[in-house]
Amino acid sequence: MPGDKRADLAGPGISTYEQVEKILPDGYEPLLSRKDTQKAISEIKDYIEKGLCEELGLFRIECPLILEKSSGMNDSLDRDGSRTPVDFQCGLGLPKKLEAQVVQAATKWKRWALEQFECGVGEGVMTDMRAVRKDYFLDHDHSSYVDQWDWELVIKPEQRNIEYLKEVVEKLWKVIWGAGKHVQELFPALKTDKYPEIPEKLVFIHAEEILEMFPDLPRKQRETEIIKKFPAVFIYGIGWTLDDGYPHEMRAADYDDWVTPTITKNGKLMHGLNGDILVWNPVTKRRHELTSMGVRVTKDTLKVQLKMTGQEDYLELPYHKMILNDEIPQSIGGGIGQSRTYMYLLRKAHLGECSVTVWPKVLRDICAKKNINVLQ
Repeated sequence: MPGDKRADLAGPGISTYEQVEKILPDGYEPLLSRKDTQKAISEIKDYIEKGLCEELGLFRIECPLILEKSSGMNDSLDRDGSRTPVDFQCGLGLPKKLEAQVVQAATKWKRWALEQFECGVGEGVMTDMRAVRKDYFLDHDHSSYVDQWDWELVIKPEQRNIEYLKEVVEKLWKVIWGAGKHVQELFPALKTDKYPEIPEKLVFIHAEEILEMFPDLPRKQRETEIIKKFPAVFIYGIGWTLDDGYPHEMRAADYDDWVTPTITKNGKLMHGLNGDILVWNPVTKRRHELTSMGVRVTKDTLKVQLKMTGQEDYLELPYHKMILNDEIPQSIGGGIGQSRTYMYLLRKAHLGECSVTVWPKVLRDICAKKNINVLQ
């Protein structure tokens, strides 16, 4: 329904390739060749992985591509059941094969990994995560193949506050911004007046404040308007029901804490210890999400959020029991989209210029007409 604030809560907001064709720029000229793009990606990757470890006190670990279905560690991505993982059986010769799933995100597994690797407060892990998300509409910045820098850091209970969240977000942005400057030095073609500079500072704003500013717009349009004003923002408080009766976006109830009261502004109590970094993409002239992150649930906030979402049966799963029994540490963590970041820093029009995956022919044909080199 036009203007319905619920209309874009669960999906990417684009549903036809006619829309995609309008979004992708005409007269597009990539700043780097395909070869140089791959070399630049390698430089960005090394810079960001080293920078994350140095800024946040992390070390690199391996990440699973497959999880046991019964573990409860795979990510549902949302709470409406619309994005289901790839299920399959494995284990030739077993009396009963293992029921497995391809990872959709490593959000829950990383928290368990902190315990596996005996991380203390102020220590954490970073991993080069690969996943499959089969239920996305495939467009210029959504793919069924997902590559992320996933990270998780052990924190003290007293660090579960908005000030600490902001401190960590600023460190992340420092690394991403620095990677952009680094690659520009190595590839001078990226220094151009055609596009604006990458903003050095983020603007922090609560989802409730954006709703106040644009009460008549659906969520993604609200985000677009705020990013036109501030080209790099961290929107926090995502998942809690706002004044219009809907969450800014539905978030899974069993990883980020979106129920905890945080700040009061203009007499209004606001909730949530999580959020997203979004930037203005000057190539597509659209909102562009780079990372989602947050302080993780405690056993108490886990119960509250699962009750609110009608998913209390999850409390019987092994992962959730670990939280209830204090068997895994309190933490903060997130995932930074790798190809999304390359696309932004290298001024690309399409994810397919940075990573290799499957795209429908209709989309490949649109890109070919617009001089967008989608890798195959």
